[in-house]
Amino acid sequence: MNSPLVEARKVQKSFGAVQILRGVDLTVHSGEVVGLIGPSGSGKSTFLRCVNHLEKIDGGELYVDGKLLGYNRKGDRLYELRDSEIAAKRAEIGMVFQRFNLFPHMTALQNIIEAPVLLKKEKRSSAIEHAKALMDRVGLGDKLNAYPSQLSGGQQQRVAIARALAMRPKLILFDEPTSALDPELVGEVLEVMRGLAAAGMTMIVVTHEMGFAREVCTKVGFMDAGTVVEFGTPMAVFENPRSERTRSFLSKVRLPVAEASVR
Repeated sequence: MNSPLVEARKVQKSFGAVQILRGVDLTVHSGEVVGLIGPSGSGKSTFLRCVNHLEKIDGGELYVDGKLLGYNRKGDRLYELRDSEIAAKRAEIGMVFQRFNLFPHMTALQNIIEAPVLLKKEKRSSAIEHAKALMDRVGLGDKLNAYPSQLSGGQQQRVAIARALAMRPKLILFDEPTSALDPELVGEVLEVMRGLAAAGMTMIVVTHEMGFAREVCTKVGFMDAGTVVEFGTPMAVFENPRSERTRSFLSKVRLPVAEASVR
């Protein structure tokens, strides 16, 4: 198999005296869709933010595309990269947040072209054409000039996905992308994500959507108390979990009818 696109080795992260990540090991290869499930407070979102260096790790090592994220090694010591170097690496990693994070004073089109033009110095005309194609891809080709306040939550999240794709990333991170949506809007966002998965986009998805994790993800990791307790194919994790903690969690979450055998 090809070398990992993301490799976490004993990653640790604390906020003050509270340790959130307690030695996370995780490997993601190009083209994989990895779902992270588990109870609230288990460290899933914190780990995701560490992958693009929005949070600095306190211990262990985190590699993206074969390179230490945010640091350069000289001998036995690690030196943090300059902000410009970190920003360049972060530009290769898209991120879709729970709360959309669109600029309210900008149209959908303006939101999408902002980063490619400012950070990647892409020609505005080229960025606009790419943005139009992406809006068509997420089913919003007629909403280019709409402001976030004029869009539903599901539409805003689809614009956020288009914005992440505009940077032509190697990897996209999704932090509970449907948890802030009304139930009837969840499906439209998941459908776009299914399309990305089918097209071969490498994705790490923190989610409570167990149906998506089982049907779309190529691997699923169950996190609890800051560690990856179990990691494997959806069939292995959902139908034959090895850990008692995983079995206990799955017995308490709402699963699609087809997954009732997990209980």
